[in-house]
Amino acid sequence: MSKPIDLKVKAGGEVELKDKVVAINRVVKTTKGGRTFSFSALVVVGNEAGVVGQGLGKAKEVQEAIIKGIEDAKKNLVKVPISHGTIPHDQLAKAGAAKVLIKPAAHGAGVIAGGSMRAVLESAGITDVLAKNLGSANPHNVVKATIKALSLLREPIEISKTRGIKLSKVFNG
Repeated sequence: MSKPIDLKVKAGGEVELKDKVVAINRVVKTTKGGRTFSFSALVVVGNEAGVVGQGLGKAKEVQEAIIKGIEDAKKNLVKVPISHGTIPHDQLAKAGAAKVLIKPAAHGAGVIAGGSMRAVLESAGITDVLAKNLGSANPHNVVKATIKALSLLREPIEISKTRGIKLSKVFNG
């Protein structure tokens, strides 16, 4: 069911993806020898043209955790249908206790969304959208729910082909 994702490639063979760190968490493990600190980083990557992914990196240093998170995010990319800077239809998705609602918005409305949702939507390249977090505010689950909602979006052309009806019928009824 998943289609291959077309990505623009730089001259060196590297993919053009911009990363955003959504959350960094310091974890303390108490051992016989004292306290051991480590970090986990939640990172969102996207090409701002319809491709977005999220990853989690854990390491003893913050920078290492971010790098690991970026590498993990590049393995979990999702294609998002975007038309005129917004999404084709309303979508509701849930991950853990986080529930996310995203709605298309008129041109010029901007990205109206909370912190971790905003990072995902901007990385995907969506410029006009209304989004609401209806459940838990845990950044990990909010990011997962947002990406799940974006992956469930379908374009009108795809719907008309699947149902065997005209494109005008999809919009009218």
